[in-house]
Amino acid sequence: MADKTATLSFSDGTPEITFPILEGSLGPDVIDIRPLYNKTGKFTYDSGFLSTASCSSTITYIDGEKGELLYRGYAIDDLAHHCNFLEVCQLLIYGELPTREQHEKFNKLVLHHTMVHEQMHFFMRGFRRDAHPMAVLTGLMGAMSAFYPDSMNIHDPKQRERSAIRLISKMPTLVSMAYKYSIGEPFIYPDNSLSYAGNFLRMMFATPCEPYVVNQVIERAMDRILTLHADHEQNASTSTVRLCASSGTNPIAAIAAGVACLWGPAHGGANEACLMMLNEIQANGGVEKIGEYITKFKDKNSGVRLMGFGHRVYRNYDPRAKLMRETCHEVLAELGLQDDPLFKLAMTLERIALEDDYFVSRKLYPNVDFYSGIVQKAIGIPVPLFTAIFALARSIGWIAQLNEMIADPEYKIGRPRQRYVGEKLRKVKPLNER
Repeated sequence: MADKTATLSFSDGTPEITFPILEGSLGPDVIDIRPLYNKTGKFTYDSGFLSTASCSSTITYIDGEKGELLYRGYAIDDLAHHCNFLEVCQLLIYGELPTREQHEKFNKLVLHHTMVHEQMHFFMRGFRRDAHPMAVLTGLMGAMSAFYPDSMNIHDPKQRERSAIRLISKMPTLVSMAYKYSIGEPFIYPDNSLSYAGNFLRMMFATPCEPYVVNQVIERAMDRILTLHADHEQNASTSTVRLCASSGTNPIAAIAAGVACLWGPAHGGANEACLMMLNEIQANGGVEKIGEYITKFKDKNSGVRLMGFGHRVYRNYDPRAKLMRETCHEVLAELGLQDDPLFKLAMTLERIALEDDYFVSRKLYPNVDFYSGIVQKAIGIPVPLFTAIFALARSIGWIAQLNEMIADPEYKIGRPRQRYVGEKLRKVKPLNER
């Protein structure tokens, strides 16, 4: 019996039941209600999983009240300032930051598997040129499982690792292919002499007709975008990957499910929605109209939402937003865009909202989506591609979470229960009597 327990009593005559309370290394304790149904015939009801822990994890910790995000115990700002994305990949997958030798070996392994099967180029031709990049990426991810049959067994650790390396290596190539295809430019093959972020930027923006030199400020910004989005606990897409993988499907198919889930505007598409909001304000008067929009944001009946502010978990300043804000100003300064009307509008909106008691009292601080959209827009990334880059970054978190779940001796296929509120048993009437 656990040292801490919780006793649940009932008013319908059901005998009371005692549950163990499990402690985490950080964060709130959890009540282990797994015996509930067998002992009482009752379920708990938690729409949206507001108070339900679906797993035990050692990967990511969020303290929403403090505005704290840890990867394997390391604060996100510490990692963002002292590590590159591939170091963070190793941390999330293997549990520890790499030594120099380990990092060099991993870096070489990843950068020498960046090409995709040439048949993928022909697969791309089946999409419309104006297809949303997330539709294309979801299809490409599903197709990858057909090209690599040697790593389909999710229960084989070596095959899972092989899939992980392939995903990390090839995701930038696939995202850049989706972009190049949409604008009718030829695909750019990877250059393994560049960094992970530098290689991605080159595949995105280079053309065969002239040399492309990676801007180091932009390269550092892209690397930070990837680091800040690498994992974020049991969010919708991560939970989707875990649920999908719990059926025993192959790792790449599970990641494809995560890509599809991330597409939603309430999740990975939030930075795209934020830019659409800014463009709307700009088109209807710009900075001078911010006050009117602020009034609309406060009116629940207006149907106008303030995108890029607030978060389901954070009740403080999103720590990723602070880092992304720093990167945002570095990029705007490097590209000479501090006075660009759209970016000036965004910075003004941020300032006004942070000085307004309505937003401050409700803890509606700018989140990472607000700044990452601005940075990517400044770099030249089209708005529809924002979520695909989010998927590129988050794929490493999905891989780590999938591996952790499969290695957990307590893992079972995910099977939520429900509160049924439909019709009771009815008999079918003959057709002529209905």
